[in-house]
Amino acid sequence: MVSSESLSESAAPPPKKYGVTKPLSLAGPTEADLQRNAELEKFLRESELYESEEETARREEVLQRLDEIVKQWVKQLTRQRGYTDQMVEDANAIIVTFGSYRLGVHGPGADVDTLCVGPSYVNREEDFFILLHDILAEMEEVRELQPVPDAHVPVMKFKFQGISIDLLYASITLLVIPEDLDISEQSILYNVDGPTVRSLNGCRVADQILKLVPNAKHFRTTLRCLKFWAKRRGVYSNVTGFLGGVNWALLVARICQFYPNAIPSMLVSRFFRVYTQWRWPNPVMLCPIEEDELGFLVWDPRKNPKDRTHHMPIITPAYPCMNSSYNVSPSTLRVMMDQFQIGNKICEDVELNKAQWPALFEHYFFFEAYKNYLQVEIVAADNGDLRAWKGWVESRLRQLTLKFSVDALQIERDTNGTLQCHPYPNEFVDMSKPCPHCTFFMGLQRQKGVKVQEGQQFDIRGTVDEFKQDVSMYSYWRPGMDIYVSHVPRREIPAYVFPDGYKRPRQSRNTIQHTPETDAKGCMSSEERRSKRKQETHTVDVQSDKLPKRASISPQDIGSVSPASVSSRSGGSSQIITPEESLQEVKTAGLQNQSSDDKSTEDTGEQKPCISE
Repeated sequence: MVSSESLSESAAPPPKKYGVTKPLSLAGPTEADLQRNAELEKFLRESELYESEEETARREEVLQRLDEIVKQWVKQLTRQRGYTDQMVEDANAIIVTFGSYRLGVHGPGADVDTLCVGPSYVNREEDFFILLHDILAEMEEVRELQPVPDAHVPVMKFKFQGISIDLLYASITLLVIPEDLDISEQSILYNVDGPTVRSLNGCRVADQILKLVPNAKHFRTTLRCLKFWAKRRGVYSNVTGFLGGVNWALLVARICQFYPNAIPSMLVSRFFRVYTQWRWPNPVMLCPIEEDELGFLVWDPRKNPKDRTHHMPIITPAYPCMNSSYNVSPSTLRVMMDQFQIGNKICEDVELNKAQWPALFEHYFFFEAYKNYLQVEIVAADNGDLRAWKGWVESRLRQLTLKFSVDALQIERDTNGTLQCHPYPNEFVDMSKPCPHCTFFMGLQRQKGVKVQEGQQFDIRGTVDEFKQDVSMYSYWRPGMDIYVSHVPRREIPAYVFPDGYKRPRQSRNTIQHTPETDAKGCMSSEERRSKRKQETHTVDVQSDKLPKRASISPQDIGSVSPASVSSRSGGSSQIITPEESLQEVKTAGLQNQSSDDKSTEDTGEQKPCISE
């Protein structure tokens, strides 16, 4: 006779499946895990990653005010276009959020990603970027208004009562927008263009992520933790070829699916364990990729040749499914894999009580990691022009990184070696210079495992000149906008990049000196720029002296000086001849390179990695 207990056990439903594969483990936390989790959450609070109640209330007030403004804007347009009084009364637009704010993981001072959804007769090109722009420009509460109509996702950036706002616009095929509009409905995508689909998908992806994770609270804490880690380690930036907020959210969500009963301290550890072993370019997916009669392209390397070139596919879960990490290059993937290895080792030590959580979040010593750097300085006539010019140049920095990856084949044939480029996401500003400017740096080194002769040099002048030519195509260029590219050996890294203006113990005899003859704004005059371009040559001895190690934490907006050797938008010869180095990155000694993936692109399904629990 079968007992009722046995019947109950046999009738128990199978565990819920999250994602495209079964979980790797259903184990819950032990007492030790609970203790480590408490310590982790205490560390996150002490690191001030949560905003105050006052700031939360201010954000809500700003969003409410913005919602009122777009409603009035649409009613005004409806009246001007001769619609009936009833249509004017019913005319509506709504503000919805996406990104970190919608996911519930935003921190103090973070911007708010917002989307305005308007009716079919209100367009983006004129009504949004001209008429609404002019309304905002006249408001005292609005500062630093910057329209970016030509972006992949057109956006208007500004500060409203001190809160940073990124505002998108989507015109959908409805004459009246209901207040309770469901963004997740697929019908909302009928008869809209590509930029509108991309604008709407920010909200749709955020909602899908929260639906597809087993525990939203654990997901949020883990994501907040990993975003903080990525910023500390210099790998948080979609525009420069690393990963942005939605990419990290998707990676964390997949770990939550693999370990549905785990708590944040376990999920952080499993995050590094899984992704150090992940065989890219196998895609990370939260759900199967679905096609639809709407006909939008979805990510599919079997049909789309361009999708086969992606190095780190992280697929969005909302239709049309896209690769959110198409910006990743071979060089930036290598950097992230190295950082995953470091994170995995520290988490192992934490679990063995050999380390504490703060060790995981130490700053990355970027300016100690390489012997050679590329310095890219951006200047403009005023701060408004600088914001626009910087946004354009920063978006092209990824192309410079990719050019190194592409040109490496030619370099390898010519020099029997390959040059790799590590862009650093943070920008630097020299507060002592009145000229509006900012500076980015890239670390340069040879590919690991490639042998070169002593004194061998890389000539990357053609690559840099091509980058300059690309940047010069900016449609909204204004007088004063300029860019300078120079090679800087590690011993000549200026003190402004170090915390508290750290001064190096000794100054190299070859350190670049600034000429005293500058214009009234602190920038070189046009005559001096032309003279510098004619004289510009950089050749670095392979036997560069090593300096004592120094603290080199590099927070954003600490300061920068203008390089003396320049290559400008208006032309000039940029000669950058970089010698080969064998310097290894700090704290990455002994780490093995990730094995290459031999998976055929005929299969778009995610492959579960071989990971020991």
